[in-house]
Amino acid sequence: MQITQKGLVISASHNIITVRIDTKDGIKELECRIKGKVLKGCENFYNPIAPGDHVIVELQEGTDSALILSAEERRNYFSRFNQKGNTSQLLAANTDLLLCVTTPCCPPFRPRFIDRVLLQADIAEIDAIVICNKIDIKYNDADFDERLEEYKRIGYKLLCISAKTGEGIETLKEIIKGKTSVLTGQSGVGKSSIINALSPELNIKEGSLNEKYDRGVHTTTMSYMFDLPSYSAKIIDTPGVRRFIPDRIKKEEIILHLKEFAPLAGKCSFGMSCSHKCEPGCKIMEAVAAGIIHEDRYDSFLRITDDLEGKYNDD
Repeated sequence: MQITQKGLVISASHNIITVRIDTKDGIKELECRIKGKVLKGCENFYNPIAPGDHVIVELQEGTDSALILSAEERRNYFSRFNQKGNTSQLLAANTDLLLCVTTPCCPPFRPRFIDRVLLQADIAEIDAIVICNKIDIKYNDADFDERLEEYKRIGYKLLCISAKTGEGIETLKEIIKGKTSVLTGQSGVGKSSIINALSPELNIKEGSLNEKYDRGVHTTTMSYMFDLPSYSAKIIDTPGVRRFIPDRIKKEEIILHLKEFAPLAGKCSFGMSCSHKCEPGCKIMEAVAAGIIHEDRYDSFLRITDDLEGKYNDD
């Protein structure tokens, strides 16, 4: 007899997916594979399933495995463009909040990476917060302070924390309480350390920095959902990446998803067809000259546009 049940995806790597189900004996995690070659509704993704997805599974009697029959429609999803597969790569599904983690140094501050992540969060209609970790480390970088203030000025919530000393962690707990959050950032910013600070009992393996290149060493190789029962929260840790290309957006739509650019959309002399690079009467360029749009944010916009035109620019 075929037994089917609804489950929650906890992790997904290639064709091996961990799904959590409720049973009369408590919560159980199953190792699952997709039934058939293609999962309906997920055809245009590098990976068809991500943590946070709700799926229907067919239980395999007498085993801890199952087959995934279908996935429920997503409320939202966070993704990036995967150059290898030339398509969307799912990182998390059905989330309430995105936590974009950065550091003042170790690894170096990369505002253009943050700009891309915040852009993708807006595309996905997910509220985003910039989390600055490692504030216990002394630094002297006026540009870093200026850019953090710029994120606050244009309307993003900013929280400075130290996973090492615990500073700001209680505030972070209140922010994520009762929510499903997705944690993202370049390798080495301390995402795993933050989760351990939130719930020490998880004891997640933490990475280190490559001293020669001052870059993070990957410890999270796939997205994984952790339960934080103390405050009824879930958090999805995503793999650290060095390059983030926005997904599911046309170049002419970029300004609609940048907070300080959006009010000027369509007001240029050439309307929405303006490239905002050289045209007379461009309101975006005028706003940059007037200091309404930060020059570095404008540079980020240009680099993202180049990426979507198929060009390569190092961040």
